Amino acid sequence: MKSASRFAAFAKATSRAAGRPSAFLMAVAVILAWLVTGPIFHYSDTWQLVINTGTTVITFLMVFLIQNSQNRDSQALQVKLDELIRVVEGAHNALLDLEELDEEELDRIRAPYSKLAKNAREDLRRGKVDTDRPEVSPTSIGTPAPGIEPRPRTCGLRHAPGAPPRSARPCRPAIPSRSSAGWPTARPAP
Repeated sequence: MKSASRFAAFAKATSRAAGRPSAFLMAVAVILAWLVTGPIFHYSDTWQLVINTGTTVITFLMVFLIQNSQNRDSQALQVKLDELIRVVEGAHNALLDLEELDEEELDRIRAPYSKLAKNAREDLRRGKVDTDRPEVSPTSIGTPAPGIEPRPRTCGLRHAPGAPPRSARPCRPAIPSRSSAGWPTARPAP
């Protein structure tokens, strides 16, 4: 595990450094130096081989470093999006962790959203607004796993499954709290 974290730190630092203007200027300087040495080496095959080999090796290594950084950034972004879906009232929890689905299931889930986008564009062409929040049927985005029932939304009040909520009061804004594991949670305002 320690070598993986060292590699991640190295990949992060390298990709950050390679994206800076100074790295680009250094690459331009190397190419200019190579061009200037052309007449000295009579534009020999060895002179050409030096730049070809050097750029190939650097490119080959950078592919892995950049891919590592992109994978890490993508995973962090997915966790953030999953958290937003989890906390938004009315959001479909079936949309969590979509990146793990196969292509066929992802296409099935994407279909109602594509239809919404198409309808919104048609509304814009007709001069209508597209800022409403049309419902997407939960059955169109996925079916719950066997034995799992959807969670009731009760503004944080707990009640027995199937029983009516204890209070019909409207939801109040959530106050950030911390769970026993240290993760931020939401609890209803007093």
